[in-house]
Order: sequence, then structure tokens, then C-alpha cells
Amino acid sequence: MKTVGIIGARGHTGAELIRLIAGHPELELAFVSSRELDGHAVADTVPAYAGTLRYSNLDADATACADVDAVVLALPNGKAAPYVEAITAAAPQRVIVDLSADYRFDRQWYYGLPELTRAGYAGQTLISNPGCYATAMQLAIAPLVEDLAAPPACFGVSGYSGAGTTPSDKNDTDKLRDNLMPYSLTGHVHEREVSEQLGLPVEFMPHVAPHFRGITLTANLWLRQPTTREAVRERYAQRYAGEPLVRLVDEAPWVSQIAGRHHCEIGAFALAKGGKRIVVVATLDNLLKGAATQALQNLNRALGFDEFSAIQGYGELA
Repeated sequence: MKTVGIIGARGHTGAELIRLIAGHPELELAFVSSRELDGHAVADTVPAYAGTLRYSNLDADATACADVDAVVLALPNGKAAPYVEAITAAAPQRVIVDLSADYRFDRQWYYGLPELTRAGYAGQTLISNPGCYATAMQLAIAPLVEDLAAPPACFGVSGYSGAGTTPSDKNDTDKLRDNLMPYSLTGHVHEREVSEQLGLPVEFMPHVAPHFRGITLTANLWLRQPTTREAVRERYAQRYAGEPLVRLVDEAPWVSQIAGRHHCEIGAFALAKGGKRIVVVATLDNLLKGAATQALQNLNRALGFDEFSAIQGYGELA
């Protein structure tokens, strides 16, 4: 049995991680830290957890002193460094999975999008979990990177859970009602993240919608040479063969059909006249494959388990 602690467990992703780890046959939660929920029973906020653990409020030094095999940092951007510094100084072999953007551009960290970076994992203990939009974008674009004639243009729509639990316009259900809210239309951190990982400029325009969870990512891709829809779909089929968390569909996938599921769906493959422009649509649950499920994939690999252990059915929310 391996032990895991979570820092920043109050948010939506933290709750999903608690649920997933609680269902893992070889992982045990050692602590869950949340300043706001300090002292409350974890089972009262995450019904899937049946243990007696209570939320604590651990600072960086206390976290570093905890006797655990891995720590997941589910903190806002810009907050991870004190914990990373303390843990690596006290226990340099401890696994750290960071869900923020703080280390996604640091080459000393393994960038954990297994379907695309699995071959680069060689036992690293510092793991940066990709962003939710960034996961959808990369999975949608990667099979055609070598054939692109122009920067991919990506239109993204996320449920408001992606804005976290701190009140803002982007998670205000009254303001979102009957609305689609554009934001950070240039220079979004996930735009820079995908550009860095794929090695080419990517254009990304994010929006928030009134639904709670799930991302729709529409990628407009211009190719150097004309092709056929069948050839493009076959390229994706070959790239993701044997990947249980990537599923291809013929039509454009619907976000309502991905909510609560662990996998990403990619479809549409709409080819414009002339054969040089293809539009691909990807959907995933931003809290699962875009965050907690992917973190568990990375934890499983780092701790020596099957990558998909406790990811029930690879598609259904348990």
C-alpha cells in the first residue's frame, strides 16, 4: 500500500482526486489539506470517501515532514513553489504531482500527458500535470503536427467548474445564464503551454459556458498538402491505437456525453473543399481527463502501478 497526501483539496479537482484515490486498491490517503475546511470530516464533503480522515491545514514544512510516498499539489497558479522546495529538500525521492501551471515550462519536470509523453517518462519524481484545455488541444492536434501549414486556431468552451471555487465572473451562474463568456483571448497560459509542447505556435480562444463540467475544443487545421477525410481519421486511429482514454467518433462529439467520464473523445474530421483544411473537435471532462484522472495516471506510473488502475471502466464515472 502506498500513501498519498493532497494539498489544496477544497476545489473541484481535489474532490475528484479524493474520490479516485479512495477507490484505488493500493493507494491510501494520508492527509488532505485545505485551509477553509480544516477540521471537517472528508466524508462529509466527498461521499465516495468512507474513511475517518479530516481535513488539515498543512504548511510547506509540515507537508515535507509527512511520511508519504507522494504529494499532489492542487493549488492555484503561483502557490506551489514553497511546497516543492520544502519537499525536495526533505525527501528528494518523494513523488510530487503538481496540477498548476507553475512547472509546465520547466524542463526538469516530466510533463505528464501520457498518451503523448509516455516514452519520455523514466522514473522522474517531479511531474507537472497538463492543463485541461491544453490536454484537449494537444490530443486534437498532435497526429497532424508534421503536416500543418499554419498555426492551429482553437476555439474552446469550458464548463464553469474550470474557473475553480473562488467567486468570479467565470463561475457566477447568474452572469453565465444564457451566456457565453470570452476571456484571455490572446496569451492564455494554455496557449503558451501547447505551443511549447508541440513546438509550433497555437492560437487559442477560450470561453466559459453555463454548464458545470466538460470542455469542447474545436481545432481549425490547415495542411500543406490536400488529403481525404479517411486518411486523416486513419492517422488519428494509428496515433491513438491502444489508448483506452482516447476514443474516436465519426460525428462531432457532444460535451454532454463526456461529463463524468475519464476519456477524451475526438471526432468530426470535417474536410473543407480543396482538402487542405480539416476541423477536428475534442471533448473531455476538465475535472477528470483534464485534471484528476490524468493525475492518477501519473501517480500510478510513478508509484509502480498499472497506469489505469482505479480508473473505472476507463470511461464511466463510478
